[in-house]
Amino acid sequence: MTRAAYALAAIVLLIDQFVKWWIIEIVELQSRVSVPVLPFLSLTWVENRGVSMGMLQADGDLGRWVLVGLTGLIAAVVAIWIRRERHWPEALALGLVLGGAMGNIIDRIRFGYVVDFVHLHAGQWSFYVFNVADAAISVGVVILLLRAVMGGSESRDERLHDA
Repeated sequence: MTRAAYALAAIVLLIDQFVKWWIIEIVELQSRVSVPVLPFLSLTWVENRGVSMGMLQADGDLGRWVLVGLTGLIAAVVAIWIRRERHWPEALALGLVLGGAMGNIIDRIRFGYVVDFVHLHAGQWSFYVFNVADAAISVGVVILLLRAVMGGSESRDERLHDA
């Protein structure tokens, strides 16, 4: 289970970095700024110098490295959590979170910002711009939250016994 979670993290990291390479080197989105794909989807260049949804902006070098350190610490905690997790859905969800976190950490180290480009929108409504790593983190967190709310992998008898 632990190996599968770490393998999933590595796969997420590789896909994230490959797609970002494609966006930067092949599509050259930075110079094009935005490319419509579908009526509700565009590839839009965003240099995210903050964390989730652009919060906690870190424009200077100090802020950048503080975010690298903070997100690196969180990734280390997640990596340790994976080793201790006994339930496969949670372990795989943590693998998604770890892979996504590592992808964004690499961006912040290489560029000073996270490369975001997936832009969902409809009419005047616009969802924030994100990337593969963000999507993996979000899916992993939703799985963890759902498992926590729904009682996780404990059997009904274990829950009744603990009550």
